Amino acid sequence: MDKTVTFSFSSTKYEGTEVTETFTFKELGIDDDLDDKALKIEIDRIFQAWVWDKLNISFSIVIE
Repeated sequence: MDKTVTFSFSSTKYEGTEVTETFTFKELGIDDDLDDKALKIEIDRIFQAWVWDKLNISFSIVIE
């Protein structure tokens, strides 16, 4: 059975702003043989990229 990792976040400020997704190590390209320290670093890196992708915000400010 493949190892999995579940990422989730929610906003305490904006109701309904929450996401949870589960991925296999294979889907994320994570080597099962990494030691605990290297695994934590890799998962933290992937998690940050996942959160930033989910919070993709576009805006503009116009001052006249």
